[in-house]
Amino acid sequence: MDSADEKVVAVILVAGPSKGTRFRPLSFNTPEPLFPLAGQPMVHHHISACKRLPNLVQVFLIGYYDEREFALYSSSVSNELRVPVRYLKEDKPRGSAGSLYYFRDQIMEESPSHIFLLNFDICCNFPLPDMLEAHKVYGGIGTLLVIKVSAESASQFGELVADPTSKEVLHYTEKPETFVSNLINCGVYVFTPKIFSVIQEVYLCREDKAYVRHTSSYESQQFAIRSLPTDFVRLDQDILSPLAGKKQLYTHETTEFWEQIKTPGMSIKCSALYLAQFRSTSPHLLGSRDGNRNATVVGDVYVHPSARVHPTAKIGPNVSISANVRIAPGVRLKNCIVLDDVEIKENAVVVNAIVGWKSSLGRWSRVQADGDYNSKLGISILGESVIVEDEVVVINSIVLPNKVLNLSVQEEIIL
Repeated sequence: MDSADEKVVAVILVAGPSKGTRFRPLSFNTPEPLFPLAGQPMVHHHISACKRLPNLVQVFLIGYYDEREFALYSSSVSNELRVPVRYLKEDKPRGSAGSLYYFRDQIMEESPSHIFLLNFDICCNFPLPDMLEAHKVYGGIGTLLVIKVSAESASQFGELVADPTSKEVLHYTEKPETFVSNLINCGVYVFTPKIFSVIQEVYLCREDKAYVRHTSSYESQQFAIRSLPTDFVRLDQDILSPLAGKKQLYTHETTEFWEQIKTPGMSIKCSALYLAQFRSTSPHLLGSRDGNRNATVVGDVYVHPSARVHPTAKIGPNVSISANVRIAPGVRLKNCIVLDDVEIKENAVVVNAIVGWKSSLGRWSRVQADGDYNSKLGISILGESVIVEDEVVVINSIVLPNKVLNLSVQEEIIL
């Protein structure tokens, strides 16, 4: 096939509600993939990166959220970026490879030559066009985006060993107990359609084993206890590990930023990374916007056009202000995310925190934390519709939705 005729599709795995517990209380009413980073939904950054791919014909979001939760977003992002975005709802969790296989007919409707697969809970610069070119040179079934991390943190991810010259994946293991390599899987892949045949082989093998063990009721019971459902196929353990060392998998290493968004605190760190990237990709999104032209802006800041920031306020660095936010005189915002319809009254301070939708901060109040992104209470989080009264201080605390705070709190989870 001539390269000009090749078609590319992208699949973004968005998981489902049962996977959102780590993001509470921010995921109570908003799916985690739609939580805003640098003023845009988390998956918006993925889709924007996919838009840069040549001959992109479709982006699929696959998960088991209710379709209504993604319908409006899919429509709006399709119109904004002018690329078809379609949400496909699973009836149950099927594993990353199982999800891909379950919707293989829809994914292959346009007969694409290459399929990108991205996990939603990662933040990086997504060098997808470079990955695609490298993949074509390698000639295998798949190419993984990889990055080098510290030996101490590598065990939290899929570690792999690659040939330094050919870039072939020689060995792959998911979250090993002993150190294997500081080269890890970033959760971004490009495959040829042959990947569906590989997944199908895993299905058939599982079904054969289940059938054989069915001959003994005791063995069948033991098999069910220690085995996965036949239609649940994991990309890492069931596909990548067996393909390693067979000249089918290759790597494309990034030296740019990469993070996995495991906690709400990481969303503040990742928002900062995207804001910094806007300097070169979307400078029009940074700095002063309508309604706050005279406010003091420090570093990278996003302000929604509908927000109103008083000229005496000081915001930044790393501040993201969403729609219809009202910032009063003397307010100081630093390293924080302020969500839709929030009101922050005179001389309030927000540092290392997330302020939930429709919340209100009183005069001279403070919402702050020490800024440890990985710690449970390393940032302060106000859920939706929280009221912090005048002069109340919230430090290293999480407040669930619809609470009124009239007393200061420190290192507490307010239920």
